[in-house]
Amino acid sequence: MNIAMTRHEREDLQRLVRQREKVLKSAAKQRSAELLADFENQMGQQYSFDQDEVWQKAHELAKLEAAKAQKIVAARCRELGIPARFAPELSLEWYRRGENALKERRAELRHMAQSRIAAIEAKAIVDIEVECLNAQTQLAIAGLTTDAAKHFIDRLPAVETLMPKLAFEEIAGEADPPVAEQLVSPNALRQRRYRERHHNALEASHNASALLSKDKSEQS
Repeated sequence: MNIAMTRHEREDLQRLVRQREKVLKSAAKQRSAELLADFENQMGQQYSFDQDEVWQKAHELAKLEAAKAQKIVAARCRELGIPARFAPELSLEWYRRGENALKERRAELRHMAQSRIAAIEAKAIVDIEVECLNAQTQLAIAGLTTDAAKHFIDRLPAVETLMPKLAFEEIAGEADPPVAEQLVSPNALRQRRYRERHHNALEASHNASALLSKDKSEQS
């Protein structure tokens, strides 16, 4: 048997929802810090060749080939008369951190991670606010008793209504006034149109003077 919530129950739940929103937003910021710390750990990770069986086998094969190549270099040095203490050497190096060892690349990756995490946090906060608003709305609706109050809730616009989709024709096609002018503040738009009218008036006056001078010249 369904029994309507009392006013005190709704008030208690609304307080709980508001507190939940506050805590979840703080949790989102904490989560961002954790994500960035985890990324830093990943970026700073060093990988030993013997961590993986395939890596270890590849390292052993490469080491053998490097030793063979060193023998070839040493033999050629002897042919060229280069003393052993001055002869170049070949050796195998395992690069533990890849490109992440480069300071510039690490800074670039860190900036990318920070931007991505900020976007994730912003979306999470919006989702939290929307969910909490929906919960508070449902609680408020549960306490409404008149049709007028329920109709008021139904008339509240959604964000999709407040921010409709762009039509390609409105941007790329002709518009009155032009889209560029629509993006300008009303005061700046009035000033621009005043300057245009003033310029057109001067140009018309100049043209009229030129025609009058021409007529006088032809009559004389």
